[in-house]
Amino acid sequence: MPKRVLQGVVVSNKGNKTVVVQVERRLMHPVYKKFITTSKKYAAHDGENRLQEGDSVKIRECQPVSKRKFFEVIYDEAAKG
Repeated sequence: MPKRVLQGVVVSNKGNKTVVVQVERRLMHPVYKKFITTSKKYAAHDGENRLQEGDSVKIRECQPVSKRKFFEVIYDEAAKG
């Protein structure tokens, strides 16, 4: 089964090896047919502690690291340059 990959923005990096990523989705209202933006926060594992608040990141579903963490940060070295 493929792992989910989500894209969002880091809103907190206070924890050790943990970042909180806010992921926004746009969905259409079933009755009014207008687009609504919803957001959800995910705790993700940042093993190298190198992300700062405001960074745009991709996170991938993984085996649970702790009680709340079941996503890990994907480091894309080609995009960093």
